[in-house]
Amino acid sequence: MTFARTDHISNLDTLPRMPAWITSARAEVIEDVAFLSGAALSHLQVVLGCAEVPHALLRDRLALRAAEACVAFSGRPERTAELRDAIHLLRPSDLPGPAGETYLAWRRAVERPVSVKTLARALPHVEASRIASWLDAGPGTPVTSAAMVLEAVWTEAPRADVPAFILADAALGQALGWTHVVPLLAAGLKRADLRKQGDDLRLACHRALLASAVEAVRLSVELTFRTAHLKAVAPKLRAKGAGDAVEIFLTRDAVAPSALPLPDRAARRLCDRLVDLGAVRELTGRDTFRLYGV
Repeated sequence: MTFARTDHISNLDTLPRMPAWITSARAEVIEDVAFLSGAALSHLQVVLGCAEVPHALLRDRLALRAAEACVAFSGRPERTAELRDAIHLLRPSDLPGPAGETYLAWRRAVERPVSVKTLARALPHVEASRIASWLDAGPGTPVTSAAMVLEAVWTEAPRADVPAFILADAALGQALGWTHVVPLLAAGLKRADLRKQGDDLRLACHRALLASAVEAVRLSVELTFRTAHLKAVAPKLRAKGAGDAVEIFLTRDAVAPSALPLPDRAARRLCDRLVDLGAVRELTGRDTFRLYGV
């Protein structure tokens, strides 16, 4: 993700937190909610402009939140643990299933800079020409653009929630000058919001982005500190290929030992060592088929 460098943020101790007046305010009318969501997005822009933030890891974790929201909207029971398993424990001959496909779509959407080609890769069942048409449906301010894209997709394809949210976040990011999709809308909206239109949908989007921008700032700060610790302990790792393994942890929400560039036993030992050093966490609570993440 490429953002303008914010030189006044020079170290981890000065990463800016979201101001309390944004998170504590209670607004009802669209003008007040729009003001707060704009302030929250502006603050998120500042945070994302800090080079210390692990942008790829942040996007991957936000993609998981978005996928979980979309799966819940569809009425399926899978949540974070099941979604991680569906992708990270997938064998070459396996299919990820409907929930895994949703998560895979979000991960592909955030991996590369925004383009119709990137979005078509994330949404292989949607024609590229249709993607381009939907993205052009929302001229105007960033939140208005995103809401118009949602409405355009749902008007043509009422059940296409995943494409609607991915393209709306893409439109929002493009309007804000971001190079990558940053998943925000899906995790902030409620089921009752999904079929709203016009001003009601714009108000719902402002509320969703206010909540999601606050969470994205909090997560950015948390991941920045955790990845800084991982980088600090990396010189203590003596296993061949440990440096490349650390780079994988710095970009992915969850990692299976089999995904690391080490022999299986060495990969498991490295993961256990990183847990002992407090640099990564074991995410499953299982004795086998474990997953690790920052």
